[in-house]
Amino acid sequence: MHPVIAAAACLVVYAVVYRFYARYLGRKIFALDPTRATPAHTMRDGVDYVACQPTILFGHHYASIAGLAPMLGPAIAVIWGWLPGMLWVVFGTLFIGAVHDFGALVVSMRNRGLSIGKVAEDLIGHRAKFIFLLIILFLICLVMGVFVRTVAGLFTPAYYPESVFPTFFLIFVAMGIGWLVYKRNGNVSRLTVVGFVLMIASIWAGLVMARPDLGANTWIYLLLAYAFAASVLPVWLLLQPRDYLNSMLLYLGLGAAYVGFFVLAPSFAAPALDATPKDAPPIFPFVFIVIACGAVSGFHGLVSSGTTSKQIDKETDAVVIGYGGMIGESLLGLMAVLACTAGFSSPEAWSEHYASWTSADTLAGKMQAFIDGAATFVSTLGVPMEVAQAFIALVAVSFALTSLDSGTRLLRYNIEEIGASIGAERYVGRYSASILAVAFIGFFAFYEINGQPAGLALWSLFGSTNQVLGALTLLTVVVYLRQRGANYWPYLLPMAFMMVVTFVAMVLDLQQYWAAGNVLLTLVAAAIFALSIWLAVEAALRMGRDSAEPVATPVEGD
Repeated sequence: MHPVIAAAACLVVYAVVYRFYARYLGRKIFALDPTRATPAHTMRDGVDYVACQPTILFGHHYASIAGLAPMLGPAIAVIWGWLPGMLWVVFGTLFIGAVHDFGALVVSMRNRGLSIGKVAEDLIGHRAKFIFLLIILFLICLVMGVFVRTVAGLFTPAYYPESVFPTFFLIFVAMGIGWLVYKRNGNVSRLTVVGFVLMIASIWAGLVMARPDLGANTWIYLLLAYAFAASVLPVWLLLQPRDYLNSMLLYLGLGAAYVGFFVLAPSFAAPALDATPKDAPPIFPFVFIVIACGAVSGFHGLVSSGTTSKQIDKETDAVVIGYGGMIGESLLGLMAVLACTAGFSSPEAWSEHYASWTSADTLAGKMQAFIDGAATFVSTLGVPMEVAQAFIALVAVSFALTSLDSGTRLLRYNIEEIGASIGAERYVGRYSASILAVAFIGFFAFYEINGQPAGLALWSLFGSTNQVLGALTLLTVVVYLRQRGANYWPYLLPMAFMMVVTFVAMVLDLQQYWAAGNVLLTLVAAAIFALSIWLAVEAALRMGRDSAEPVATPVEGD
């Protein structure tokens, strides 16, 4: 099949399913009510609970979930060919990932904006909450550590140091806009135009200015310092405006890449399917694991129930923000599939890059395939290749940082909840919890195996943990709907599929880590696997007790 036909068919499927299935979930499953007060109004505190315009909140949510993962996962997974990744990115999103994000947002929104772990306590029991918190703690520490390590590599002279200035310049522009909007009642539309122009100008400035020559470890320390600041600052000062501006950047970058792709009309340089590439793990279940955030991601449930649910203005906004936001991320994942399979000059060039699972042995090297492929599409529109590369690199790095700042804040919430669970809340406040969060992230950013960055090993472990958290979040929504007499099958079926896939992957990972003699990864993977089984059993027991009790008030009366 020609790439243009395949991509066009995917876009049509996105539109049709969103038009009918997303509305079905909102109206029939959750009965969203635009007149019901949300936590952003009932619990407003000016720091975390702040009602936000839908367009701005969509930008924050989109930017927070669309980090490196939807680009990096497909950039790795296309080693099995373009077809498996494309099918999973599209259909996994529409019937599992977007369903997951939407459900997590609504359930949290109707439970005072509490995290999915705290919601699990109310629905399943106290032990369920603590298990959730432990899994979440590990997941966020791991994925943010991987993001920090990858971005630090992209900032080095070997890759895209020209992206450094616009990346950090954008932070200060965003803070200025946040201050003007919330403290000086500035006009959002005008400030958006100014911020967008400054953002584009900074790309040119990054190309002509002297480029920093710092090592990856130095960048890791600087990025960790940024993560701490983002965790403790009010949400309106940095997270909201930065994510909103970054969403504008992504809209432009993604739009330009798609237009360039259709204009260029390239051929696939990769095969449709290669089930046994050299050194790669088995295609089942790992194609579903490697492409995590591009199709379904437990991390998204943390964003939905961590920051987004505290800022949503009306219940009905959840359809476009929760379900629609995931489709937006999936479009990024689909572009990554196209860039890494049709963005190469020839099948020989693709085969050289993907000669084996370890041929591009760093995550930054995997990202280079996406950046160069997408830049090739953009350059078709008359943009010089160097400028196109700098622009796409800025898009990639900026979204990694939006996930980093949101992720660190979510980790702070998680640590605070753990402290409260063990009676130590007086010792775990905003600043101390943020310090712990940054320390945990730093551990995985510096973690090495046999003297080398953990890279792909950590990514595989992240994928398994991330997907099992997604399955457990779906399980929580199943319990929520079942207790209210609502139709829970749209959540039960995806949950069952994800449970099977992730548990098989975790068993295979355990065997690999044990055979390699990696004690730390073996112990961590075993602990996550055991906690996941435990939580599934807790939920099954709770549903068994619910079956013996009268059905609660339907969801419409929540």
